[in-house]
Amino acid sequence: MPTEITKARRQEPVVQFSIFTPNRLGRLHDLIGMLGARSVHVLALMVLDTTDSSIIRIVVDDPDSARDLLEREAFPFTESNLVVVEVGPTDLRRLMSALLEAELNINYLYSFIAHPEGKPVMGLSVEDNEMAEQILRRHQFRILRQNDISR
Repeated sequence: MPTEITKARRQEPVVQFSIFTPNRLGRLHDLIGMLGARSVHVLALMVLDTTDSSIIRIVVDDPDSARDLLEREAFPFTESNLVVVEVGPTDLRRLMSALLEAELNINYLYSFIAHPEGKPVMGLSVEDNEMAEQILRRHQFRILRQNDISR
């Protein structure tokens, strides 16, 4: 009997959506409600606001559904990949040291609401995701991929 070979599923990076919206009362509520109504759960969230506009950055458990909803409801957005890493309270200095050693600049970072397997998780936007992941693995950090945080 021939041996069946299956291809391993490619480990996709964690997708972040940056949603551009007027800085208006209830806009974040509308966005979260729209996603929740379709069972798309927000796992991480950061809001940057000015007087007139906001950028809402989110990571969700179902990026394909979120993308479809954002397009259908005419929310202007961009997508980017984040480096997502487990970081305990005592690991933060070690994380910063590893990135400094690699001379990688951090554009921004934020923690996740959900903690897969009960461990704190941080999303980082850096200059070079691939290099950041390599250096963090070398320093014994666990890098999470989209399937690690999705349903």
